[in-house]
Amino acid sequence: MSDLLPHALSVRENAHAPYSKFHVGAALRTKSGAVFVGCNVENVAYPEGTCAEAGAIAAMVAAGERDIAEVCVVAGSPTPVPPCGGCRQKLAEFSAGDVPVTLATTSGVLETTTVAALLPGAFDAGHMA
Repeated sequence: MSDLLPHALSVRENAHAPYSKFHVGAALRTKSGAVFVGCNVENVAYPEGTCAEAGAIAAMVAAGERDIAEVCVVAGSPTPVPPCGGCRQKLAEFSAGDVPVTLATTSGVLETTTVAALLPGAFDAGHMA
């Protein structure tokens, strides 16, 4: 079990999801060891809300960090829910392909994958040349 899970579970409680009622929490650890968290924040002007993963990444960048070492995402679903496509690309922006990603449910179901498995063929800066 990822030791990031308690962080993701805790921040999930702060999610603002009045429309979907689907609360998600994310926690990430950087290579420096710092932990950043985020929760989903819905907005009536869909799709202007933000995902939990995006919130954690924004907090990381705001703190001056750039290198993700581990990720954990938790939702109150029967099976683990992977990040949306946009968040997969955001994770890839700041992670090596082998960075572990733990997907979890509030009932304790866990699945472990990697950033590369979530987004094979990720677009990166090398594609800009």
